[in-house]
Amino acid sequence: MKSKHIQWALGVVLFVAGIVVLAHSQAMPGKGMHRGGWGRHGMFLRHMARELNLTDAQKAQIKSLAQAERPAIQPLVQQLAGLRKQMLTATANGAFDQEKVQAIANQQAQILAQLMVARQQLQSKIYNTVLTSDQKAKADQFRQGQLSRIDQWVQKGTAMQ
Repeated sequence: MKSKHIQWALGVVLFVAGIVVLAHSQAMPGKGMHRGGWGRHGMFLRHMARELNLTDAQKAQIKSLAQAERPAIQPLVQQLAGLRKQMLTATANGAFDQEKVQAIANQQAQILAQLMVARQQLQSKIYNTVLTSDQKAKADQFRQGQLSRIDQWVQKGTAMQ
């Protein structure tokens, strides 16, 4: 059971780390990992753009919305990077101070929460201002599929206990 919680937490961290990479690559043109500068997230975004049949105007509108969020996200990304360095320094050479590590982890959690809220806010803006009713229906179907996969994952994890 403990390992399932760890896997879930790791999944959340990796998900949010993707947001960080996205924000970082947007802030540093030409420094991305693949075409589009977004690595795997770029592939996902291109896939969703294709699935939802977004027009060039809609893609430009989404890009504009994302760029408008950058000033709010960038300081959070920088704080998170600083905290990551603190964690690496605090645990170097096998060192472990429970209170210090917990304090850094709590700060990271607060920033990750803020990044997750910002991501959901951006998704809401895109959904409500950019997508057509047909695209919203497709997006809703995709979200329902995600919910089903989460339910399957949880059932799989509880069945193993």
